[in-house]
Amino acid sequence: MTMRRVTLIPGDGPGNELFAPLTALLEAAGARVEWQWMRSEASEDALASALPAACIQSVRTNGVALKGPMLPAKGRLESPTITLRKALGLYAGVRHVRNLAGLPARYQDVDLVVIRENTEDVYAGLEHEVHPGVVESIKVVTRVASERIFRFAYRYARSHGRQKLAIVHKANIMKRADGLFLDVGREVAADYPDVETRDVIVDNACMQLVQRPHQFQVLVCGNLYGDILSDLAAGLVGGVSAVWGMDQGDDCVVFEAIHGSAENPLPLLMPAIALLGHLGQGGAQARLSAAVERLLADGQSLPRDLGGHATPLEVFAALRAAL
Repeated sequence: MTMRRVTLIPGDGPGNELFAPLTALLEAAGARVEWQWMRSEASEDALASALPAACIQSVRTNGVALKGPMLPAKGRLESPTITLRKALGLYAGVRHVRNLAGLPARYQDVDLVVIRENTEDVYAGLEHEVHPGVVESIKVVTRVASERIFRFAYRYARSHGRQKLAIVHKANIMKRADGLFLDVGREVAADYPDVETRDVIVDNACMQLVQRPHQFQVLVCGNLYGDILSDLAAGLVGGVSAVWGMDQGDDCVVFEAIHGSAENPLPLLMPAIALLGHLGQGGAQARLSAAVERLLADGQSLPRDLGGHATPLEVFAALRAAL
């Protein structure tokens, strides 16, 4: 199998030091990946929203990356993750929410996907103080970005055999902004009659997720709602150990840990396992997935936040033994 070069951005959040043993575990499972390690910290004289140009160029060249959590540097206004999305046109945030065998959860057999528009909404970062003590934050919704995310979502639904799609909005209150998002979603839905489409007000969507998550297959949201719903959905299947995310554009895809932990390597490992599937390395992906299931079923080497006492290195050792 041909070696594939992948950008690795450990980031500067919790658990970034775990990427060295993580890549060693992937190699032990048979992954054929040449990791190009890149730092995420911008220089002190760079713009507030900057990432190192070499880091962005590496992802652009390789077309695929694995990323840990990145924290805004002191004095910098914009999250490095948002900077990366903007620079590379990673307009689609995809969060897979499904149960992980052996991980206790409030529900079983959940399998849904939250697709979030990554480039605008209130996450555009357009804020200013209009008067002392009065701050205005601008929500941006455009027809172009809305149509792009809906077409991505419907193509995703078709290619992954999902027949139901829900448009999440608050158009009953934000009649122009969310109204535009909803209108465009309905227009695009007409081109995909094989996918059953409904629209759900965001607060109702939260309640419906908690009461009956199995009714959903694909949820399409603006940036803020998608961020909230994806974390809510993660809580239904056992937390961040079970889920992973990817940010995708037309030319690049970045697999990422949605949250970091210095004690639990599973949130970093799950997107790496998914990345192997994206690279067509299904054998290594299957071996690692089986090892995680054995680890959870055995229960002897669980990290502290899953009720065990194992250190991260002990978790990696147990996973390697389970391969």
